[in-house]
Amino acid sequence: MSFPNRIICLTEETTEIIYELGTENLIVGISGYTIRPKRARKEKPKVSAFSSAKIDKILDLKPDLVLGFSDIQSDICSTLIKKGINVLCFNQRSISEILNVIKFLGKIIDKRDKSENYVKNLEVYLKKIASSSKSLNKKPRVYFEEWDDPMITGIKWVSELIEIAGGIDIFKNLSSEPLASDRIIQDPQDILNANPDIIIASWCGKKVNKEKIIARNKWDKIRAVQDNQIYEIKSPLILQPGPAALTDGVKEIQDIIFRWKASI
Repeated sequence: MSFPNRIICLTEETTEIIYELGTENLIVGISGYTIRPKRARKEKPKVSAFSSAKIDKILDLKPDLVLGFSDIQSDICSTLIKKGINVLCFNQRSISEILNVIKFLGKIIDKRDKSENYVKNLEVYLKKIASSSKSLNKKPRVYFEEWDDPMITGIKWVSELIEIAGGIDIFKNLSSEPLASDRIIQDPQDILNANPDIIIASWCGKKVNKEKIIARNKWDKIRAVQDNQIYEIKSPLILQPGPAALTDGVKEIQDIIFRWKASI
């Protein structure tokens, strides 16, 4: 049985997974948005953004497998398939699905045992975070904002990480919606009514403007605004459905929650 040996990763998380499995030599191209691991940016050609790609450059690299993510990259994937390229497009939206992607990737690059051990280590880490969160006497209500205009709340893995870190996602009911368009806050009054203790924003690569958040109509009545509990988490740490979110991302959420705890 032969395994892929010229892989292009159109998003950061598959790059990080393959590096973590010690098989970075298989990667011949990455996303221009890749930040983790840092050395990937120096070592690998950049062939794509998130919703666009340099098709000719990808073809020149002669990949035997291209890894994509979600409906947003469907046009890229479709174009490459029509060019005769093998494409695998993942659609992980929850912690369990992220872990399954790691194991699946391990199988197709002949690193099954290593990927399963890696998943076990991630599960142990998440349990450790959850255990330390049990010391909280009160769980804060958290509003996570993935985009500012329109206001879009967090996807399922983010909601799950908020709960693991000791918080309550005020829009958990929307988190299961896979499409961002279905997680738009239709009525801003819903946020006012929920009155979150903490606001965490991560605007898909755009710098969060706290002053803009504070200036929103009637938001001075929200507890998080009154108590200066507005935070930014950089998108690569929390909005990439891969190892970063399950390690540094959840740790940042927990640090924020414990900071809130110390302030009350």
